[in-house]
Amino acid sequence: MTILVTGGTGLVGSRLLPRLARAGVDCRALVRPGKGVPAGATRVEGDLLDPGSLAPAVKGVEAVVHLAAVFRTTDADLVWRSNLEGTRNLIAAVKAHVPQARFIMASTGVVYDTDLPRPAREDDSTAATAPYPASKVAAERELHDSGLTWCVLRFAFVYGDGDGHLQAAPELFSRTDRHPAQTVSLVHERDIATAVELALTGVMDGRIVNIVDEAPVTVHEIASIVGASYKVSAAPLPNPWAGHMDGSLARELGFRATVPTVYQAARDRIL
Repeated sequence: MTILVTGGTGLVGSRLLPRLARAGVDCRALVRPGKGVPAGATRVEGDLLDPGSLAPAVKGVEAVVHLAAVFRTTDADLVWRSNLEGTRNLIAAVKAHVPQARFIMASTGVVYDTDLPRPAREDDSTAATAPYPASKVAAERELHDSGLTWCVLRFAFVYGDGDGHLQAAPELFSRTDRHPAQTVSLVHERDIATAVELALTGVMDGRIVNIVDEAPVTVHEIASIVGASYKVSAAPLPNPWAGHMDGSLARELGFRATVPTVYQAARDRIL
């Protein structure tokens, strides 16, 4: 199988590509001029914001794994252009050149409302207003309405394999004044590959699917695991389910986390 991966030089993509290649997938990585690609992938130059550059990248592929996104910036216009316009351009290229290809898009659990009465399910409301989650919801809708064979993987907080995400989490959470007892759903980098490989089989076609491990943890636990300090509090927790995603659908479809908990990752030294 030949696939195109966008965002292949990012923290998630650079860990996913070698795993897919080792599994026997022929991977193309869309990159801007001057950028290299991880081992096992074929480099294809292009830019999601340059529609004319996408035709050579998509021709002949059987699937697209769209990871590319912008979120670590205060430039809201860039976030919207990259996440929505870039996705539109990629959808258009696939429809024009390989309309039979499967289109797998990475999204995020941040899209869910924070006042849900239980862990967030795929059909729950997504009234996000911040640029990153709002642009991802809009991009999801574009794909849903595209007429392509599609699925959306909403990843929990991704960490592991030295990506630095978990280590940076306490400072990130402190900026938004997260309660130390707030629960956070996680997924290890290795299980991004588990989910994508499953999605490539078609069992997730036409669905939005939460991808999470088996045991959400608190902000306090995350700080303890990475050896960071974090405020303590016995005050009531305002929104106890915020950040907690329901992984039931993924399990029904056959997803099994190979790194079931962050504590297992810590024991195996793969944080």
